[in-house]
Amino acid sequence: MSSAVDTLIAREPSALKPIVRLIFVRLLWSVPTLVFITFLTFLIGELAPGDAATALAGEKASPEAVARLRHSLGLDQPLLVRYGRFVVNACHLDFGQSWFPPYRPVGEIVSEGMGFSQMGLLALAAVFCCAAVWVFVRFLNALKDFRAVFWFGALAVVVVFAWQIAQIAISMPQGRTGPLAIYAILLASAMGVFFGFIAGIWHGKWPDRFATTFSTLGVCIPTFVLAPVLVLIFALKLQVLPDTWVENPKEGVFWYLVLPVLILAMRPAAVITRLTRASMMDVLSQDFIRTASAKGVPFWKVMTKHAFRNSLVTVVTAIGTSFGFLLTGSFILETFFRIPGLGLKSIDAIYQGDFPVIQATVLLFAVLFILVNLLVDLILPLLDPRIRGSAA
Repeated sequence: MSSAVDTLIAREPSALKPIVRLIFVRLLWSVPTLVFITFLTFLIGELAPGDAATALAGEKASPEAVARLRHSLGLDQPLLVRYGRFVVNACHLDFGQSWFPPYRPVGEIVSEGMGFSQMGLLALAAVFCCAAVWVFVRFLNALKDFRAVFWFGALAVVVVFAWQIAQIAISMPQGRTGPLAIYAILLASAMGVFFGFIAGIWHGKWPDRFATTFSTLGVCIPTFVLAPVLVLIFALKLQVLPDTWVENPKEGVFWYLVLPVLILAMRPAAVITRLTRASMMDVLSQDFIRTASAKGVPFWKVMTKHAFRNSLVTVVTAIGTSFGFLLTGSFILETFFRIPGLGLKSIDAIYQGDFPVIQATVLLFAVLFILVNLLVDLILPLLDPRIRGSAA
């Protein structure tokens, strides 16, 4: 494996060096970003009114008991000393214990609220789905060849693996921030790309007017307004969907996910619709599109292979940015539906003053946002070689 990688680097250094340089620069800049965010969190906690030791010990506790508790928590030390200890422990993935009963480890609370294991399985299922698409294309190209049998068998194996992994992920406890964000970004991407695609093709006609109206409403209506309106219509008036979250419901978890996922996906779907429409209109005005049409290339081949493919850079950027915001912006939705995700746990920690949970949550969201943006930066050069050349 290492010899193959060395050979690839030796043969194509110009193609790999910009990617490696991009990863290195992004990771290097992420360090001061994380330092600034975590230190700002510490500073806000220091300036916040109230005293954590007094709140934990109770109003009737003696000053000596409060002092002992403050010393045991390390709150009597200077801010920089506490921050340095937090950084060192965070590098070892040790975030301490919650200050409130049942005094669980913070890492366990964050992992449970985020649903990391389920996120990993869903990501693995997505990789298998992408592999299935690639194998299906190979199968279509080899229909008149004996290799079609091989590609058909490979397609069946990949689809079975993707289905089994997805089934395992779906059977796990739902209502976690990570899986909710994944479901929402999948729905938002499908809606946004489809509406933006048809709006760009039929610019000025009724599909364009419909997509423009949808995107305008999706951007303008905030989540805290959309959520009660949809609950009023579908849960209270029509009574076809539940109005709050229930852990492990007997009738299945699907109906409990419909409203939260739909509400969470509305705003990113509107943003993706707008950007896909604008990108398609820009590409369709280029000379190579008119040249392809003049040469007699079929209409849908021009729209999909030439126009849509060249508009993917803007679309992927919008999807990546929206996914980062979905991971970090589900606080209102989880609080409204009482979904036991990391957003709800963070709100509860803020109300209680559980500072270790707040610190770990802020750090986790910052790391996830940086990693999502790094992933987008790595995908874009694969879609457009011009970006790869400019990175060099």
